[in-house]
Amino acid sequence: MRYLSSGESHGPQLTAIIEGVPAGLALTAEMINEELAIRQQGYGRGDRMKIETDQVQITSGVRHGITLGSPITLVIKNKDNKNWGQVMAIEPVTDCDYEIKKVPRPGHADLVGAMKYGHRDLRNVLERSSARETAIRVAVGAVAKQILKALDIEVISHVLQIGKVNVSNYPDTIALIKENLTHSPVRCVDESISIQMCQHIDEAKQKGDSVGGIVQVIAENVPVGLGSYVQFDRKLDAKLAAAFMGVQSVKGVYFGDAMMASSEFGSQVHDQIVYDQQFTRMSNHYGGFEGGMTNGMPIVIQAMIKPIPTLYQPLNSVHIETKEVCESMIERSDSCVVPAAGVVLESVLAYELAKEILEEFQSNQMSNLIEAVGQYRQEMKRF
Repeated sequence: MRYLSSGESHGPQLTAIIEGVPAGLALTAEMINEELAIRQQGYGRGDRMKIETDQVQITSGVRHGITLGSPITLVIKNKDNKNWGQVMAIEPVTDCDYEIKKVPRPGHADLVGAMKYGHRDLRNVLERSSARETAIRVAVGAVAKQILKALDIEVISHVLQIGKVNVSNYPDTIALIKENLTHSPVRCVDESISIQMCQHIDEAKQKGDSVGGIVQVIAENVPVGLGSYVQFDRKLDAKLAAAFMGVQSVKGVYFGDAMMASSEFGSQVHDQIVYDQQFTRMSNHYGGFEGGMTNGMPIVIQAMIKPIPTLYQPLNSVHIETKEVCESMIERSDSCVVPAAGVVLESVLAYELAKEILEEFQSNQMSNLIEAVGQYRQEMKRF
């Protein structure tokens, strides 16, 4: 399974084409739109979320709510495009009646992207590097989630930290996390900490600043043995780390209790093996991986999210033409994207898991895939 996405932040639409989804999977726009709606939520989001009500159109690969096995095309229209006239026009324009962006933002792709591709208007960079692209990635992840759901695999995210406010006690099962996320605007399982996180975001917003944080993403009931130890580029945890780092604003990834494990004795961090009708572990310090392969325990990944680089109290920068010191440009932005980043990372994890499963159990039909994975699980239990 593979996909490509295209589209700019304020362009007409975002598009993805997914190839390799088996035939026979139940899939509707409504299933995808549910995930897109969650991405748009979260305390600290900016005014763009008030404009866009992301709805996907499935324009190929699905008939009567069932996948055909042919490429699936997903389209999300950008409602805000109508307000951008000449700025985002596809055809050539003669008289530019808009501001050409010349002052890059520290922490963003603006300057390096312009240097690499030879652009003299930084909008040519910021439109594609914008986190708006994650909307279509969530749509792709929603398709992957339907594949996983058919295999009884579930994925969820929750927020561990925003700025300097963190939650130290939280459940370790998806069922309990779901139960405690119901009313939190920041997707934190602790109600009192959730309130403190919102207050911290408000403080940053009042200062024209932004805050980052840490999210945890979990997958349960993942088959044993996905990935491989035989080559470095087949290790699934390495693939997941790379995929997570490909999400805007993610600056660090670690599995399980890696931060603790790096400072403790080995006897305290290795997950002891036990047998109770099947092999399992007494703990899950390694977050579901050993030797680059899933070991049957829940996959647990933490991602560190940097503060958004667009600030309403901008930092100093340098004009790309005059080379004069001046304040960096301001684009409409969020104060905090940590909860939304968690939703995006759920989609990334779901896609990578579905892709790995489809490589391990090659199948053109969902019924055959379900049967093959079921048989494999029974074999692993009998080992």
